[in-house]
Amino acid sequence: MNLGMWGDRLVRLAILVLIAFTLHWIARRVLLGLVVRLAARSKNHWDDFMVEHKVFNRAAHIAPALVIYVGAHFLLLPQLLTKYVQTIALAYIALMALTMIAALLNAGYAVYRTYPFSAGREIKGIVQMVKIIVWIFGGILILALLMDVSPWKFLGGLGALSAIVLLVFKDSILGLVASIQVSANDMVQVGDWIEMPKYGADGDVIDISLNTVKVQNWDKTISTIPTYALVAEPVKNWRGMSESGGRRIKRAVHIDMNTAKFCTEEMMDRFERFELLQDYLKERRVEVSDFNRDRAVSTDELINGRRLTNLGCFRAYLVAYLRNHPMISDQLTFLVRHLAPTDRGLPIEVYVFSTDQKWANYENIQADIFDHLLAAIPEFDLSVFQSPSGRDFQSFAHAKEK
Repeated sequence: MNLGMWGDRLVRLAILVLIAFTLHWIARRVLLGLVVRLAARSKNHWDDFMVEHKVFNRAAHIAPALVIYVGAHFLLLPQLLTKYVQTIALAYIALMALTMIAALLNAGYAVYRTYPFSAGREIKGIVQMVKIIVWIFGGILILALLMDVSPWKFLGGLGALSAIVLLVFKDSILGLVASIQVSANDMVQVGDWIEMPKYGADGDVIDISLNTVKVQNWDKTISTIPTYALVAEPVKNWRGMSESGGRRIKRAVHIDMNTAKFCTEEMMDRFERFELLQDYLKERRVEVSDFNRDRAVSTDELINGRRLTNLGCFRAYLVAYLRNHPMISDQLTFLVRHLAPTDRGLPIEVYVFSTDQKWANYENIQADIFDHLLAAIPEFDLSVFQSPSGRDFQSFAHAKEK
């Protein structure tokens, strides 16, 4: 082979490379710039996301590879060498096509997130799994091209290596199944408040991907949970509370049972001066009086017949107070009840719902209610039970000395 032939080939190679770089420059600088300007002027959002995720940038890399593939014969190389050049060019085209498909999937997911219904159907994990599948089959195709064998041989070999494949992609497979179940059953969404004590998670879900779920806890730390754990492990989701329009207040105060007693006429006259109890006491006093008169009950002893108690009057007052509270829902569960007596007294539990769900406001509403409750208890000749402290024992000792 003489030097003239090699010189001719070098010139042809230089021309081919120059054409390839020229087309690449035109694609990147001219065509891509035009596409970006058109996307900016367009009223559609999908083209903006395609530009943002660089779908067209990946496509621009295909042009020079196509020039090399088509122009390989122009180099007048031996047939085998020409075939190698075309194979490498074709593998590069396939690689760029894979990156373009991945970018297109990212852009499609971004477009999907702009629709309102996407809030209840998270598909990020599914998109990630599709990308993995695309890369696996694309990688097999590229290897088959470079090794000049049929892609079906690689796929047949994967059957024998299925156990290894399952082991390597175990978390991804479990995550895909979990993502489908979470999305189909609407179990967890981005923005939900969830609790998973096993993983130290108590806060808002900020991301759901194929393999992991990220939860920003209330102390601003981030807990990372395997996606399949949302299906396999117990999860408390507070979304129902958010959608209900209220936030539960469930708290009890313990009454000293020694202070519970029947109401005398003087006590009821005093209680009737409480505005929230006026209607209740007028109605109940008439009801009790009629009951005792009809049955000829002797009222000399308080225990005879029906009597109102200071504990019952306090409970009625608390119900009226909460009914008139502007921040307590009258559409959701409303209870003021006795719990089983314990060695710590008689618990009277408030079980209602605040209409304001914001944490700080909710805590203020709850605190205001129990501030008033604790201050009102002595007005009904009742006492709050609390365990004796060292100061109580000291006061008792001083009293005994005197």
